[in-house]
Amino acid sequence: MSLIAEFEIHCEQLPLVSVAAAVPTATLHLELQFAHGPQPLFLLTVIDGRREPIDAALTAADDVATYTHIGEAGDTQRYQAAPAYSLDEQLGGALDDLAELKTLAQTETIIDRIEVMSTGWTQTGWFAHREAFDAFRRFWQRQSEFRLRRLTRNDAPEPAGEGLTDNQREALRTAYELGYFEIPRGASLEEVATELGISASSVSERLRRGQTQLIEETVATMWPPLSESVDRI
Repeated sequence: MSLIAEFEIHCEQLPLVSVAAAVPTATLHLELQFAHGPQPLFLLTVIDGRREPIDAALTAADDVATYTHIGEAGDTQRYQAAPAYSLDEQLGGALDDLAELKTLAQTETIIDRIEVMSTGWTQTGWFAHREAFDAFRRFWQRQSEFRLRRLTRNDAPEPAGEGLTDNQREALRTAYELGYFEIPRGASLEEVATELGISASSVSERLRRGQTQLIEETVATMWPPLSESVDRI
């Protein structure tokens, strides 16, 4: 029975971790494009990030050789970047057997989502069976901190919202009850923060990450993709 797993890998040598650390209020989604030579290109989507600090972070990142700003839509920025190092050069000193990782990633496994954090990556992967997942998990537990967020069978999806953390759930519910999502808004971000007893920046991050999680569990999973011609409000 195949499995879907969401997990965190805390390894600061992973690509673009320094960029995520430099723009902590943004969410960075990474794709590795292997069709362009021996080193994969970085395809980076940055949500809730302004271009200037992202450009500065990419310029300062020692694992980025060059980058191109492809475009933007609202607070979402898209980049293509060429790595400064091969994966062997970047990870070789941090991992005891990079060849084993490549084998695990190419055998009975599909990693289809990477979010870059300031301490590593959060990944979502499909595994053909439990043994494939266990081999992947054991490898990363030998190398660094590995934290499993969710593990489900592909024939038994969890209800939308099951991937939310308790803090995200509380922030979303409080903001909703106070009228933060109404048009016009019935409460400000500061008022939600006061109700929760935390800073406005912390509330903003929890709401953003919670909303991203809900979108990924619902409309972002639709196939085929929405037409580019669909009118958006």
